[in-house]
Amino acid sequence: MLDVLTIGRVGVDIYPLQVGTALADVETFGRFLGGSPTNVAVAASRQGLRSGVITRTGADAFAAYVHRALREFGVDDSQVRPVEGLPTPITFCEIFPPDHFPLWFYRTPTAPDLQIRPEELDGDAIAAARIFWLTGTGLCQQPSRNAHTAALEVRAGRPHTVLDLDYRPMFWPDAAEATAAIAEVLPQVTVTVGNLDEVEVAVGTRDPERAAGLLLDRGPRLAVVKLGPDGVLARTATETVRVPPVPVDVVNGLGAGDAFGGALCLGLLRDWPLERTLRFANAAGAIVASRLACSAAMPDHAETLALLRAVQPEPPSTAAAGGENR
Repeated sequence: MLDVLTIGRVGVDIYPLQVGTALADVETFGRFLGGSPTNVAVAASRQGLRSGVITRTGADAFAAYVHRALREFGVDDSQVRPVEGLPTPITFCEIFPPDHFPLWFYRTPTAPDLQIRPEELDGDAIAAARIFWLTGTGLCQQPSRNAHTAALEVRAGRPHTVLDLDYRPMFWPDAAEATAAIAEVLPQVTVTVGNLDEVEVAVGTRDPERAAGLLLDRGPRLAVVKLGPDGVLARTATETVRVPPVPVDVVNGLGAGDAFGGALCLGLLRDWPLERTLRFANAAGAIVASRLACSAAMPDHAETLALLRAVQPEPPSTAAAGGENR
């Protein structure tokens, strides 16, 4: 049984090693494992959890790299399989700290991870996972949308079933279709996570408290709204918690949200108080925001605690960068 099982996007990040340089002028790049749900699985593994990912690659050399990287990070890759005729996706970015990180996704007209089919799913593994993590991007095309729906039927509302709203406009015909797809699955999840742009697509407002309330009205028991430089807000039926960010010198904001997600999983599974969970997750996000890579930058438990205690020396209860998912 896995502690955390994610489903969805995977790829190879090609990041410039020359920070602050336009892509057209970059001469050297680094290669890293990428894709938001894959990064969350890596982040969870680094926090000491048993994690795995359900995804698809091409049948190519980059697929071999994906499998090797997952194993090196301690992530179960038994549900990562190739799709003939489609390349493993790659993603380029530019890095202009502190807040400009444009992305170019090479995954059109479709990607292998959008070809996951319902009949291919391991229902026992999905049902048994202590946390099942899916993303809004996985709903943007068929057959992936049907696979996600089938997985949610298997979960049957078990805690913790987490929907990372993960809205990427380039993957959808329009925002209205994303809103409709998210509305269909909200009653089947127990936790939602999203930034202000994403909650606006989901429930039509950027006001964090109102958005969290509307999300709770539609089924989830916990709504987490990442506020970027203003920290994070979370709400349940009985409490609302807001914590500030951990101040860091940002190198690359991409991936901080995935580090937050992996650390959030640890707090959920240990049944920590909500404030402690948010502060710990924020600290993990802040560490990744201060580094170049995403998956390779994920902190372990001790490192996250060390930052948390440096910021607030009393019992582990800190804050972090809201960050963006990759």
